[in-house]
Amino acid sequence: MEIMDTTLRDGEQTSGVSFALAEKLHITRLLLEELNVDRVEIASARVSEGELETVRKVILWAESKNLAERIEILGFVDGNESLDWINKAGCRVLNLLCKGSLKHCVEQLRKTPSEHLKDITSIIESANRQGITVNVYLEDWSNGIQYSPDYVFLLIDNLKDTPVKRFMLPDTLGILNPENTAKLCREIRIRYPDQHFDFHAHNDYDFAVGNSFAAASVGFDGVHTTVNGLGERAGNAPLASIVAMLHDQLKIPTGVVEKKLNRVSRIVESYSGIRIPNNKPVIGDNVFTQCAGVHADGDSKNKLYYNDLLPERFGREREYALGKTSGKSNIKKNLEALGISLDSEAMKKVTQRIIELGDKKEIVTQDDLPYIISDVMHTGTSETVKMVNFSLSIARGLRPVATIRIRIDGKDYEETMPGDGQYHAFSKALWKIYTGLGKPKPALTDYNVTIPAGGRTDALVQTTISWNFNGKDFKTRGLDVDQTVAAIKATMRMLNMIENM
Repeated sequence: MEIMDTTLRDGEQTSGVSFALAEKLHITRLLLEELNVDRVEIASARVSEGELETVRKVILWAESKNLAERIEILGFVDGNESLDWINKAGCRVLNLLCKGSLKHCVEQLRKTPSEHLKDITSIIESANRQGITVNVYLEDWSNGIQYSPDYVFLLIDNLKDTPVKRFMLPDTLGILNPENTAKLCREIRIRYPDQHFDFHAHNDYDFAVGNSFAAASVGFDGVHTTVNGLGERAGNAPLASIVAMLHDQLKIPTGVVEKKLNRVSRIVESYSGIRIPNNKPVIGDNVFTQCAGVHADGDSKNKLYYNDLLPERFGREREYALGKTSGKSNIKKNLEALGISLDSEAMKKVTQRIIELGDKKEIVTQDDLPYIISDVMHTGTSETVKMVNFSLSIARGLRPVATIRIRIDGKDYEETMPGDGQYHAFSKALWKIYTGLGKPKPALTDYNVTIPAGGRTDALVQTTISWNFNGKDFKTRGLDVDQTVAAIKATMRMLNMIENM
């Protein structure tokens, strides 16, 4: 089964998403070299001079790695304009966008089917003379095959004996469901047994993966994806979900390296600015996290709540959330991971404290457990780093300023610094103290603020900060009515964690 990923073309049509040259080059490399996706579509022809230069750089890299034949560009039925653009870029594969429904042909192009067919064949012949491979997109095919099937058959009948390598059939408007996708794709497969067909899904009804499943199950040769499901409107079929579905549900092999999926998804998340939902299958933060205590208990008893989507396959780890629904089993799992053992009385106290924190909407992580244990058991262990006082000021026309006093190992340190924002000023003051003591500084890798809906100005705001320290990635969270104070709390948690690493 071929996977064609169009993150850099169709995915870039996501509202607000635009990849810079270096980002396109990096994502192309990740898709082809690390994930081993079969093909990537990286651009549309004639977009801009900047895009032309970007494509040239990507093609030069691909040629140096003998991967140029796996790079594709969308072109149009526009005489030789797209073809000339693609030639200038050095690309050797044209994905030719044709009209796959009679309505689009007649009403958008204002041409008859025979006129459109003549224009298509002219471009295919010209591309063939220039040594450029042609795949054909039948835009709006899902409407065309339902409401003007004779038109669709006319196109394929007249193009199947030309040098077209693949017919790519898009559900352009995302109107199909798995039932009619299977029916329509089966009819195409039976009618043209010797042609290569790709299915290109859109997710308007949340059927992109289901429809891709249907197409693959009736013998289609390829499916199209985007990383994280990026794409116009509701997006396209997510690469990670498609790979898991093909491997597990249909037992169809692909060349994609599963262990790299999560890492690549996170990089694309960063470049695109489109966050991955926590409950996104395979790659979401929560998808390998058990919350209910009964599930953790079942996992301890012959893995009763496991399925084939084992986190290790995707470079992930199974986690057990800590909160008001977690119960003793979840807590025990986390303690085992930390190498901590508690008697029944201590376990009861720790469980009660975690439930209390959960009721207050606090999020408790595995790294918080030693401090919770210390607190409820009154062991006398104190935090190594404490915030004594801080003052944050902001004024129109002036840079924000932070003054902080922190206590490290019982000694107080004070510093004042300006910054581009209140948290930035706080961070500069903090790191001036911290690094001045010769202590190592972690890298901040992500910063996320969650503000409850409803417009309440006194609502608790959660700030989640991601860090990397000595090769380990972790998150800390702070909760407060002020988001900067929440961020300061998250930062102080982080400092105490790295002090004990």
